[in-house]
Amino acid sequence: MRFTLSLIIFLLIYSNTEAQNTETKWYSESNNNGIILQNSFPKGGLYEGSKKRHFNYSCLVFFSRIINQTKKPFELTVDFPADKIGIPDSPNTFVKLFLSSDKMTLEKQSLFNYGLTDFDSLDDSTIIQKTLEPNEEHLFYVVAVFYQTRNDVQNENRGGNRTELVLEGENLFYRMLPQIDLMYCGKINFKD
Repeated sequence: MRFTLSLIIFLLIYSNTEAQNTETKWYSESNNNGIILQNSFPKGGLYEGSKKRHFNYSCLVFFSRIINQTKKPFELTVDFPADKIGIPDSPNTFVKLFLSSDKMTLEKQSLFNYGLTDFDSLDDSTIIQKTLEPNEEHLFYVVAVFYQTRNDVQNENRGGNRTELVLEGENLFYRMLPQIDLMYCGKINFKD
């Protein structure tokens, strides 16, 4: 009886500790002079999309986290071009990148699609403009929507399923191999 009671207490304490563990495993992480960029692994699946224009939609949801560990505030700007990007060796398959206006938090990391549920706003252009003070962070969603222009070309290669935000100097780039080597997508401007 004592053993059973001890086992139950141990399991309750252990499960409570595990449930509070929010440590993230990042696909990529970099520190550029106190600006930390962290990029998630993908989550996703089927996506309804507009059947009137394209076919065989799917999406991947990613999130990026930017942490300001410098002593100065900076202005963060992220904006993706509205253009579709072709998939190499799949002439009828394309991807478009979107920024979601939904708020991402680390508490959502275990949820399907990292908790993103509003896909209706993906056709709207979004831009991130935010000032990050020292020791402040910002998390945001990036959604890659894949589609095909012909209904008879199912199962063509959709390409990359890993992405990362990259900082070179003050310029931000987005990488999604093999589709995107480095695409300019924003800037970090330090304030005086």
